[in-house]
Amino acid sequence: MEAVSRRTAVIGAVGVAGATLAGCSATPAPAQTQAPATSAAPGASQSATTAPVDSTPRWPLTGKVLKNADDAKHIAVAVKVPDNKGEHPQMGLDKADIVYVQMDGYPAVVNKTSTRLVPIFHSQFADTVNPVRSIRPVDIPMLSPIGAIIGNTGAFPWVLDYAKEFSEYIVPMMSYMNAKKGAPGAYGILASRVRSINGVTYYDRAVSCHPKVLAKATKKFADGPQQMYFPWAASDDEVSTNVAGKAAAVVSVPWKKGNSYNMTYTWSAKSKKYLRSMPWGPHVLAGGTRVATDNVLVIRAKQLFGKIYASGKISTDPGHHFEPIHQIINNKGTFYYAHAGKYVTGTWTKGAVNEVFQFTLDDGTPLKMAPGQTYVELPNLNAKVQIKE
Repeated sequence: MEAVSRRTAVIGAVGVAGATLAGCSATPAPAQTQAPATSAAPGASQSATTAPVDSTPRWPLTGKVLKNADDAKHIAVAVKVPDNKGEHPQMGLDKADIVYVQMDGYPAVVNKTSTRLVPIFHSQFADTVNPVRSIRPVDIPMLSPIGAIIGNTGAFPWVLDYAKEFSEYIVPMMSYMNAKKGAPGAYGILASRVRSINGVTYYDRAVSCHPKVLAKATKKFADGPQQMYFPWAASDDEVSTNVAGKAAAVVSVPWKKGNSYNMTYTWSAKSKKYLRSMPWGPHVLAGGTRVATDNVLVIRAKQLFGKIYASGKISTDPGHHFEPIHQIINNKGTFYYAHAGKYVTGTWTKGAVNEVFQFTLDDGTPLKMAPGQTYVELPNLNAKVQIKE
């Protein structure tokens, strides 16, 4: 059962994770139709209010200048990565354009929640991402505006059914189990991370994904993301934190009851990035690289455990296998954005599953973000985010 494969082990070379998977979805489909549609390298910024159009060609997931528009014409790849202490160190996060931090495990109200990461690759690909785990419901509205293929080890049956309802926008079915036929070489097992306990072999930390190979598993979204995912600034002078930011030497985001189990970002003037720390210490990848990011975006949204349907209805019937849900579809809340040692706050809104977030600052002007890598934390609606000067 998937619940065992995700939280306990993947047993044997094929693992338990595939036991609940449906067949892969390999039927070609037209390039992204979720609009507003532009070319793969448009410069039109997404903002909450009308703003001057930036005509500079940019990578849609980083905002960095795009020299050759053809370079962006390929699908984006997202990979599900566990973030618990026993599953560290991870591989490949430093190459991602965007890294989402989402709820994993039990609901925060019982103080047992943990986190799961979703690195998204487009402007560059990591050679290997490890470890790899299963799909969560929130992945669908996060990734549908991008048009991504998702590297994963499966999901509970109703989550797969939910994901397939939005196959117009994402490719969720090319999991570790299915890719052996549809994308040979897209996944592998790291022998150094295979465990043996009481004679039982566990592969739960050993599954790895090769994003560049996985990208070839579908013909969908071949033109790349068709819209800017975040509202990128056209110049340093436009970046909201440079215009009216307050000091933010440390940004701390709680994930458990009582505002504990914090993910922390500390500004480094030397590296000109925010250095990420886990509740137990610095976040360090395999090989010794410290996790660092240009942007920290905290999107507070209501968390709950339940079952969500394509219609948007949420059931908390205890007869269902519950999964963590972030209520971001057709919703709104507050956000914090930090860059270069400063931060701003405001309100986020999001419409349909395939629409991007919109951000409005407290003064009513649209958020403008600095180009670069962004870590996006999705804590609970009332999480007490702490910012120190």
